[in-house]
Amino acid sequence: MTIHIGAKEGDIAETVLMPGDPYRAKWAAETFLKDAKLVNEVRGMLGFTGTWNGHRVTIQGSGMGMPSLSIYANELIRDYNAQTLIRIGSTGSMQENVKVRDVVLAQAAATAGSPSRTIFKDFNYSPVADFDLLHKAFHAAEAKGTPTHVGSIYSSDTFYDERSDLTEQMMRHGVLAVEMEAAELYTLAARYGRRALAILTVSDHLITHEALPAEDRERTFGDMVEIALEAAFK
Repeated sequence: MTIHIGAKEGDIAETVLMPGDPYRAKWAAETFLKDAKLVNEVRGMLGFTGTWNGHRVTIQGSGMGMPSLSIYANELIRDYNAQTLIRIGSTGSMQENVKVRDVVLAQAAATAGSPSRTIFKDFNYSPVADFDLLHKAFHAAEAKGTPTHVGSIYSSDTFYDERSDLTEQMMRHGVLAVEMEAAELYTLAARYGRRALAILTVSDHLITHEALPAEDRERTFGDMVEIALEAAFK
């Protein structure tokens, strides 16, 4: 048991999927895991452990933003010995060819600021995904026929960002999409020698302003969960 996670020793699996929304964690656990058990509800940040094809899996909400994810990822790694952490979340497309409902596999995650940034001072650290997870996720998505893009994303520390000039430069330099957590997850995984990947579903588009209807999000989110599970265990 930690400050933010009420799970007992042995309750958390070595493989953890991390959606931002705790209720998506609940839905994913009930939909994809066998014998899913609630292992955390501290501060309403739900976590469940069950099995998928005989493999133990925990699905733990991370909250929104890098500071929140950093809390849960740190405790999962240091106190519960999590070895593989896969973010499953939504993202906003920053390129014309990356469509709503497409999946983005974040090969690298740039950021203007994160909880770990002060460690590096003037050094621009480039946090990247675990290649084995990335490779397996790409082939899992390809086998499902899911339109998938691999490349760099931007992890923002603000949701209502007013830096249009920065957004324009990121688009110009091929950044695929924006979200709020992956860069810190990748940095922590590197620090502790763990595996990490962010698998993201495009829910809205910064150029066309198209947005995924609420009723469609659950089905598309399910594709992402399946890709994550196959990447972790196949």
